[in-house]
Amino acid sequence: MPSFMKHLQDIWRCSNLYKEEKLNHLEISPYQISYLINISKYPGISQEQLSKNIYVHKSNVARQLSSLEEKGFIYRENSHIDKRVLLVYPTDKTLKILPEIKKINQEWNELLLKDLDEKEKKLIIEFSETLSNKAKKIIENIHQKD
Repeated sequence: MPSFMKHLQDIWRCSNLYKEEKLNHLEISPYQISYLINISKYPGISQEQLSKNIYVHKSNVARQLSSLEEKGFIYRENSHIDKRVLLVYPTDKTLKILPEIKKINQEWNELLLKDLDEKEKKLIIEFSETLSNKAKKIIENIHQKD
């Protein structure tokens, strides 16, 4: 059976190249989009929870957040309940660019699905959602064993 993962990886890399071009003037990378969207959706999210939400290793989250903080997109502060926990908040700078980020994501989706009929679009969304949920369950099961 041919590996569908190669195709998914190609789509992911092309998506990043497209978004990198579109986001260049904002001083953020395509990899930081999910961070900004999640932080904006859940202001005060802990770094650990952010790591779980976007399925990225904690050390990578810390590095990306440092970069975003240096650029003024987010700020972090210690939790009042547990000083060891860092909570992350979006700045006005992030909230200002969020509509543009969402627009770029939408444009990419539309470009990919452009020549498909409604049935094909629906199937792709259903299949990708099923695979995404299955992948998340696999990772959750692995982490439960730790």
